[in-house]
Amino acid sequence: MTQEEEQTQEVQPQKKEQGGRVIKYKKHQEIRLGVGSLVLLVFCSFLLIVSTFLQLDITHFIIPSKLFAGEPTKLSDYIYTYKFIPQIPAVMFVVGLLGRRLGITSILLYIITGLFFLPVFALGGGWRYIFEYGFGYILAYLPAAFITGLILKDGYTMKNSAKAVLIGVITIHAFGILYMMCLAGWHHMSWNFVSAWVIAQSGIKIIYDFVFSYILVLIAKYLRIILWLYL
Repeated sequence: MTQEEEQTQEVQPQKKEQGGRVIKYKKHQEIRLGVGSLVLLVFCSFLLIVSTFLQLDITHFIIPSKLFAGEPTKLSDYIYTYKFIPQIPAVMFVVGLLGRRLGITSILLYIITGLFFLPVFALGGGWRYIFEYGFGYILAYLPAAFITGLILKDGYTMKNSAKAVLIGVITIHAFGILYMMCLAGWHHMSWNFVSAWVIAQSGIKIIYDFVFSYILVLIAKYLRIILWLYL
């Protein structure tokens, strides 16, 4: 049975009187990387590639701005469809499933593949992709995976999972925006370009990223239990 290191947690020391001596027990789980974990790691990297080119049309009800302006509204004004690319939720799912170290390894495999082997990024690939405005988001997957995995070590409770996902998603968007602004400044782009780009990439999308990331991390919680039994 393969047990991932992120499940490695010390149990609170227990004291037991035995022959007049106090003995402290600590339970440790061994870190073992088997064929099953390697297959799962590669699969998760492939999942990140698929999520890059997957677009979901999310339709839901909204409160139209016309309503506050006193303008007449119709039924279609209350319905909104958002075209969502679920790569950030996929990253959170990978970390939730594999844990911090294997999750980072899977993400690294995805990034290295895109930079040096195959065009697995949204706009292609190759080492010159580092000059794309959106590469900062991809690079931010690494620190976000580290932080998210670190928080999830304390457990997959609903509150702790929400905290891990919230910080992870914000880390990705903050780092991605900062990276883009540095490139935009280098190319002397106008503020209108920067603001429009930020709104498009990190506007309402942050909300969708958080909601779907949270759902997938909770799914990963139970999926990892099942997989660890058979790997």
